[in-house]
Amino acid sequence: MTQTSRSPAFAHRPIASIKACTRRYPGVLALDNATFTLATGEVRALLGKNGAGKSTLIRMLTGAEIPDSGTVEVDGEELRHSGSGRAQDAFDKGVRVVYQELSLVPGMTLAENLFLGRWPRKGGVIQYAEMEAEASEAMGRLGLDRAPNTLVASLSPAERQLLEIARVLLGKPKLVILDEPTSSLAAAEAEKVMAAVTRIASEGIAVIYVSHRMNEIRQIAHSATVMRDGRIIDTVDVKGADTREIVRLMLGSEGSQAAALENRSQEKTVLEVRNLALAPKLSSVSFHLKAGEVLGIAGLLGAGRTELLQAIMGVRRQDQGEVLVDGTSVRPGHYKRMLSRGFGYTPESRKEEGIVPLLGVDENTLSTNFSGVSKSGVLSAKMMADATRRVIERLHVKTARTDTPIGTLSGGNQQKVVIGRWVYADSRVLLLDEPTRGVDVEAKAQIYAIIRQLAAEGRSVIFVSSEIEELPLVCDRALVLRDGTLCEEFKSPNIDQDALMAACIAGH
Repeated sequence: MTQTSRSPAFAHRPIASIKACTRRYPGVLALDNATFTLATGEVRALLGKNGAGKSTLIRMLTGAEIPDSGTVEVDGEELRHSGSGRAQDAFDKGVRVVYQELSLVPGMTLAENLFLGRWPRKGGVIQYAEMEAEASEAMGRLGLDRAPNTLVASLSPAERQLLEIARVLLGKPKLVILDEPTSSLAAAEAEKVMAAVTRIASEGIAVIYVSHRMNEIRQIAHSATVMRDGRIIDTVDVKGADTREIVRLMLGSEGSQAAALENRSQEKTVLEVRNLALAPKLSSVSFHLKAGEVLGIAGLLGAGRTELLQAIMGVRRQDQGEVLVDGTSVRPGHYKRMLSRGFGYTPESRKEEGIVPLLGVDENTLSTNFSGVSKSGVLSAKMMADATRRVIERLHVKTARTDTPIGTLSGGNQQKVVIGRWVYADSRVLLLDEPTRGVDVEAKAQIYAIIRQLAAEGRSVIFVSSEIEELPLVCDRALVLRDGTLCEEFKSPNIDQDALMAACIAGH
């Protein structure tokens, strides 16, 4: 194991480097004595599971973070400023970043978005002709053949990504960092972005490419740096590296088979999905779920896991296919009908879609069935408090009062309430999308225990997670969603993390 980062087959001039950098947050060692060097014109893939330290390393290069120890250099000069001055210093030295969440304004034109906040002016008047001419040149570099006065709202996802990249190319950058640039794109659209990356590198601009899609990385990257637990483990030649070896580097000693779970699933099939399709993510998905079973859905970011749950729940209407509950087909897009069949759904974004922060734990918990705590149509404070107390005691929610605003609770306790909402509603099938995202280790273990207890009671659970290592800890079976379909199945007690991760990235 090494803390250094080398480029196996690249000898151009170094353009950016991190030397022996360490960064600590309360209770977390985010970056541990990391050393990383990147050359001009090099495309470096950056790999690692969630929490490996990738984001911290990127923030070091952009100047958004200051290391507790160590140095950061861009084009041979050290970043020395503190606060916002450091980020400006990195920008002035040529560092640019495109984050996964794009920052375009749909109601503005391509040219206006490219020069957003720095439109060329003369005498206080925006020079549209000059702006559009420069925009056409910038977009042409990436093969984006669109009129500069086109509204961004009319662009395809791939074209929006290319526009975001074109924007960071203004001002002659020396290093461009792309964070999961193809995660939301279909394969054909992803090819356009990869072609753009190749063009950028051919101009001598260094690129850091954050992704897990191995087919893309093998096509465009010269090397890949693997991170784990805040450390840089190794840098390898991706064209010659075995996928299982890369997985081993990413997971380390954690990549071992989990302890056997007691599978209490029954013979009865409560849910069956047949040939479900939802463009552009899902092409043909089929599986079944038994009573008392915890079924995991694994897949890379952008594989379509959330879309699958939403289609089953009726939040989205699928393009084709069939969803059967207890052997009976359910009309697509009927959320209320799925609720009446005993289904519950927790969304991926807890803060934005799962809770109402200013309302109490009681109101958030009981929102699925206020009639159960009402008398003659009027909510009963006593009944609400009693019903909420039963749920929080069962799920071990830490709160001083049942009416405490849920926004004041920790992330783990908020998530327990979101799940408890469906326990209170007596839902028999729970669709859980990233139920442990943003919670601490103790809360994760408690949520696993809650899910296993619900399964022991005969309830069925679909457990979607981007953290591969947790699926063997809670699931009876795990299915891999890749290229629009479910392609591999793993069963407890033989769910191996290495094999599961390799299956997720094998086609990528």
